[in-house]
Amino acid sequence: MTPQDGEAAPAVSPGEVAPTPPGDTGTWRRLSSAQPTPSDKAGGPVSGGVHRFTDNISLRARLTLIYGMLFFAAGSFLVLLNYIIVAGLLDNLTFTVSPDSPYYDDPTALENIKNTYIETVLAEVTRFSVIALVIVGLLAVGLGYFVAGRALSPLHKITRIARRLSERSLHERIALGGPDDEIRELADTFDGMLERLDRAFDGQRRFVANASHELRTPLAINRTLLEVALSDPEASADLKTVGRTLLETNARHERLIDGLLFLAKSDRELDVRTQVDLGEVAETVLSQLSEDVEKSGLSVRTDLRAAPVTGDPVLLERLVANLVENALRYNVADGEITVRSGIYEDSPAVQVENSGPVVPGYEIEGLFEPFRRASGDRVRSGRSAGLGLSIVRSVVRAHGGTVSAWPRAGGGLVVTVRFPHARRESAAAGR
Repeated sequence: MTPQDGEAAPAVSPGEVAPTPPGDTGTWRRLSSAQPTPSDKAGGPVSGGVHRFTDNISLRARLTLIYGMLFFAAGSFLVLLNYIIVAGLLDNLTFTVSPDSPYYDDPTALENIKNTYIETVLAEVTRFSVIALVIVGLLAVGLGYFVAGRALSPLHKITRIARRLSERSLHERIALGGPDDEIRELADTFDGMLERLDRAFDGQRRFVANASHELRTPLAINRTLLEVALSDPEASADLKTVGRTLLETNARHERLIDGLLFLAKSDRELDVRTQVDLGEVAETVLSQLSEDVEKSGLSVRTDLRAAPVTGDPVLLERLVANLVENALRYNVADGEITVRSGIYEDSPAVQVENSGPVVPGYEIEGLFEPFRRASGDRVRSGRSAGLGLSIVRSVVRAHGGTVSAWPRAGGGLVVTVRFPHARRESAAAGR
């Protein structure tokens, strides 16, 4: 509930979102403070330890360093060996001078000249050898970087495909060509794993869909029989009471079956991709639920702006409807709901904020699991089937988006769904 004039606003704790004040509907709700990072929890970067330099560079760079060090080690050994060979050859040479030279009869001076000559030659040979080693070594490092990239290109392909895969695109395969080496064996093993996962996920989805379809028929028959029995004017009051209770139970089971069917559908890869405006979708959903909103007595505030998304219109409409229905069910008397759509942090988004009971932060993640409710009660399920937010998360994943939920100060929840921009997603699909 929004604090009225003169009332104190609820205190906002870290990890909670402040309620929307009157007249501020267009402002997106955000966390009041940043969450602690893992380094903060560990006591800072110093207590986390200092990583070695080699742990922070890529495998390609490490291979290049190894190639370079091996080349310079071999080159240095070759320069040393060349020095020894040249020194030996020069030392075995016989030096002679002409008879008219002043050093002709002075063997000591002649030996000094020989040694000076040998040292000069060895110094020049060593200098030019080291210069050649450095130049050729740098070229070898560059060539090693290129060769390492070529050698690791199959691993890059495997990494790209692995990042792109999800439970909705397990039909893709690496299908790596080339020689039958260790990398080819790794790719074939990965393909085999994908094949098994694809069969498992597909079998699970078919089972849920088939079981849901099979259960709808007896539920429809039960509903018809109960309605016929209740329409009998001679039916007793006890019979009508039991019949109405059974009808409510049957309706709950039908909602559960419909939710399971929709969850199975949203878990598949998207078959339809069209440009949809989340603002129009939210407006349509609110008009469809206008009667329920009036019966609830809740105040609804909206700020619906254009938010283009590429995806399945039916799934996106179900997503927004589940968020609004969830806000209607789990609210308080004289509470409020705020629905906003538009561009949030450079992404098309829709956000539904509602008052309600206090939701602890540690229960937020569990709300997106099937058959989970804020109270954790699986028995008192007349209000919903417990699949609303599960379907929301499944639809968001199918569209490549993200969903986040935060506790609202004073009670309630703020759920924000963000999608890739329509043009960016189309460009990525084209690539």
